[in-house]
Amino acid sequence: MARALGVSLIFMAALYIYVQGVGCATFEIRNECSSTVWAAGIPHGGGKQLEKGQSWTVQFPAGTTGRFWGRTGCSFDGSGKGSCKTGDCGGLLNCQGSGGVPASLAEFAVNQFENKDFYDISLVDGFNLPLSIIPSNNQCTKSVCSSDINSKCPTELRVPDGCKSPCVAFNTPQYCCTGSFLDNCPPTDYSRFFKRECPQAYSYAKDDTTSTFTCPGGTNYKVVFCGTTISHEGALYSTV
Repeated sequence: MARALGVSLIFMAALYIYVQGVGCATFEIRNECSSTVWAAGIPHGGGKQLEKGQSWTVQFPAGTTGRFWGRTGCSFDGSGKGSCKTGDCGGLLNCQGSGGVPASLAEFAVNQFENKDFYDISLVDGFNLPLSIIPSNNQCTKSVCSSDINSKCPTELRVPDGCKSPCVAFNTPQYCCTGSFLDNCPPTDYSRFFKRECPQAYSYAKDDTTSTFTCPGGTNYKVVFCGTTISHEGALYSTV
């Protein structure tokens, strides 16, 4: 009986590990920018310094919602404390919460409704780096924001190495879709600017219909800063 119980416990443990792995997603975070990017990810990941051509692999379990972004202009000491010009994580290399603004975001919800992944690029917190999301499943849509928005940013939204969103810059209901604009929040000239530069990205909080994409659970993803031609399932795709 003791032997049978031991075998059963081993089987159940193996089954648990298998089930936990079903529907998870592996993310390759890659820097193709000419300068260093300090990648960040929550709730799994933390942070990683990436030189051009370097990548960082992170796994999200099924049911996880999270995001990745790049930080620029960073300086950290040996204990991992410092600061970044954009996307700062409370002065920590290993992020433990949402980053500072402005930052281009790659957002994911892994294995959710009907076993689907949901993903998007969001500029609701502003822009700091071109960003691409490349699913491993060729039937799924690549989401790309390749424009150099920083060089075109309206003066009133411009900050060093970044471009604020109007909500971040002005913090009014009209631009943040709050208060009297919660249920009826049309695009503004500023959101149209971001949408024109990156048509697949969220330009403001209510920009769902052309900005959120789905893929079957179990798909893996590349998140590329400053997208270039990269290898994808044996083929070459340009994300520029």
